Amino acid sequence: MIEIVTTGGTIDKVYFDANSEFEVGDSLLPELLSESNIHDGYQITGLMRKDSLEISEDDRERIRQTVASSECDQILITHGTDTMAETAQALTTITDKTIVLLGAMQPARMRRSDAVFNLGFAWAAVQILPAGVYIAMNGEVFAAGAVRKNLKAQRFERI
Repeated sequence: MIEIVTTGGTIDKVYFDANSEFEVGDSLLPELLSESNIHDGYQITGLMRKDSLEISEDDRERIRQTVASSECDQILITHGTDTMAETAQALTTITDKTIVLLGAMQPARMRRSDAVFNLGFAWAAVQILPAGVYIAMNGEVFAAGAVRKNLKAQRFERI
């Protein structure tokens, strides 16, 4: 069984035309899983709905406690990309589970989103990687503590 913890981020953003802004909405994860032809073998824990720039150290601790107390050894976490590397680093004290963070550069509700690909890629990664904390984005896997988001290039890179 894989536990999927949702925290919000771009993957779940909704565009509100009335105020021309994106806001984090209800998770599309069940729909994305179905679209990826993943129908069982997981449980979803909706932890929070925040833009990653709004995730505090207290929120990171809440994520860490949720993951540490999970009965599952394989954990996926949907997370906003701007502070995903910081949350991944905060989870490195958990050494007996395989934890993979994923997100999207474009909201899942948009036609050209990378959300479905990233979810499928992370789903495979969490099942084959050894225990540790990783970020799986756009076809690459990065170890926690050795990755950053390149804002200008809109991609993750090793440091």
